[in-house]
Amino acid sequence: MLDLKIAYIALPLIIAMIYSEIFLYKKRGLAFPHQEAWVSVGMTIIFQIVTRVTAPFMSSINRHVFELRPQTIGMDRVWHWVALFFLVEFFYYWQHRAMHGIRWGWASHSVHHSPETITFSGAYRLSITQMLSLIFIFFFPIYAMGFPPEAVGLVYSLNLMYQFWLHTALIPKLGWFEWIFNTPSHHRVHHAINPIYLDKNHGGVLIIFDRLFGTYQEELASEPCRYGLVGRERSLNPLKIFFQEWVSLVRNLGQAESLRDIYLITLGAPGEFAKVKQQRAALRDGSSSPVQESA
Repeated sequence: MLDLKIAYIALPLIIAMIYSEIFLYKKRGLAFPHQEAWVSVGMTIIFQIVTRVTAPFMSSINRHVFELRPQTIGMDRVWHWVALFFLVEFFYYWQHRAMHGIRWGWASHSVHHSPETITFSGAYRLSITQMLSLIFIFFFPIYAMGFPPEAVGLVYSLNLMYQFWLHTALIPKLGWFEWIFNTPSHHRVHHAINPIYLDKNHGGVLIIFDRLFGTYQEELASEPCRYGLVGRERSLNPLKIFFQEWVSLVRNLGQAESLRDIYLITLGAPGEFAKVKQQRAALRDGSSSPVQESA
């Protein structure tokens, strides 16, 4: 669904912003994470190659869903585009929230959260297994309403393009703009692994749905953001970053003892099965140590 033409058109601006950020880091005497940035660039290239291969298949699926529409939205009026913008933003919010709350989705989305710094170069560190995670199904209702896949793809791509500038630590809070729109401050919270910040601020262009549905969190001066993946060591190996969560998921499936375990491993929240394993191990240790129990 991503419109690659939009990405290519914006490429000069993206490159200029990345180099500007590097310059500002140097000017302010800050250490820029060059290694991590180059890994992100390499992973972005791999993502683009994979996307070009999978795009026809995705377009075919979206077109089939579009064929089920009871009507066709002609996209010949301004309100059609305004409605589509809000629909894409709404379903993107729930897609994004699900990728954080469902492990099957997190196995892909975790790739984007793997950098331990937040810079423009990491904005498009995206997973090559998004199709496997089935995240595209969240936009099916828009096609079924009668909005053409080409229009949805365009608006979705522009939504992602907007999010590029959110990935930086150099832009401070932006006053009244913070109340309605997603900003670098809001998105730093989204990427942070501090307990108070986990799974917050899922919006794309707007922050209003986070405010409405209880997932908004302000960036606090008293709680500086820390980045990376909870429980994962930093890696500069693209293959490991792309697949480490899938490998962990498959290993956990081999440890499943019930259908409930399989559900938790695949559709439960990330970390939920690990908690169950810990509780189970504690019970077994306790039951096998009667002396400790009576102490």
